[in-house]
Amino acid sequence: MNVQEFRDYMASRKPIKGGSEVHMMFHKLSQEALRITAVINGEYHTPEVLHSLLEKLWGHNVPKSVGLFPPFYTDCGKNTFVGERVFINMGCKFQDQGGITIDDGALIGHNVVLATLNHMLDPKKRAGMTYAPIHIGKNAWIGANATVLAGVTVGDGAVVAAGAVVTKDVEPNTIVGGVPAKVIKKIKV
Repeated sequence: MNVQEFRDYMASRKPIKGGSEVHMMFHKLSQEALRITAVINGEYHTPEVLHSLLEKLWGHNVPKSVGLFPPFYTDCGKNTFVGERVFINMGCKFQDQGGITIDDGALIGHNVVLATLNHMLDPKKRAGMTYAPIHIGKNAWIGANATVLAGVTVGDGAVVAAGAVVTKDVEPNTIVGGVPAKVIKKIKV
């Protein structure tokens, strides 16, 4: 299985059986991600070098306007896609096997977790996984220490308050917070 076949399988949303070919690809990609993130996190890099490392980690062209402050962690890397002027702050953890898309101008705060995977609930099948993509809209802001779970879309211009756990979609131009996150107010635009 190559990276594009992996991405295509993950786009199908079919369950993943423990020990299957796609599950083994998880392990292969995680080893590459661990190697590259160790380099990213191990010493200072100029923005140009860091950009090159992100392209290796994510496996595709990354806009030059993307900013990231290490450390950064991922257990896959090959299913993250970011737009122009995205900024990812220190300590973020992306579990991107199910797909993470971050649109133009979005801000990702310190220690944010984006988690696209879940294990099967049936204990006999616990090694298997389900997954769903996360989509962060244009000019959205994910506050420090927030967690966004599988299948969530955060709408354009929305704000996720620091420490929130987002389990459901967030409407555009809406502020959510809490555990689980609930609407705090609408943003007037």
